Amino acid sequence: MDVAKLVETTVTGLGYELVDFELSGRGLMRVLLDQATGITVNDCELVSHQLTRLFAVEGVNYGRLEVSSPGLDRPIKKEADFIRFCGQKVQLKLRIPLAGRKNFIGVLGSLENGVLQLDVDDKQVLIELSNLDKAHLVPTF
Repeated sequence: MDVAKLVETTVTGLGYELVDFELSGRGLMRVLLDQATGITVNDCELVSHQLTRLFAVEGVNYGRLEVSSPGLDRPIKKEADFIRFCGQKVQLKLRIPLAGRKNFIGVLGSLENGVLQLDVDDKQVLIELSNLDKAHLVPTF
């Protein structure tokens, strides 16, 4: 059984976006959700109860379930996320160094053919999505 697919189907069926899903070796299951109007404690509680009941029925074994909003430093995972957050400040960590660097902070530009344009200190850097290890928004106050 694909637990990630089960979680995604349930979360989207309840009207939320699944931002991230993590399953650690110690039984921790972490679910990050979002929606256009933001996430409240009641939203997290609703999804948590629904997933708990679903896991009991499906026989999914886990130790602890955490359901929360992605926070201000929201992870960016899908191509649609890169398009959605175009023009915002992000931090990227690469798998393979580019110009001797693995970490970049800059403003998201366009995404074309799997290549992301990032404005770093007024210079354009092109990064292949396949080389991304992690990406998240950088909160600005």
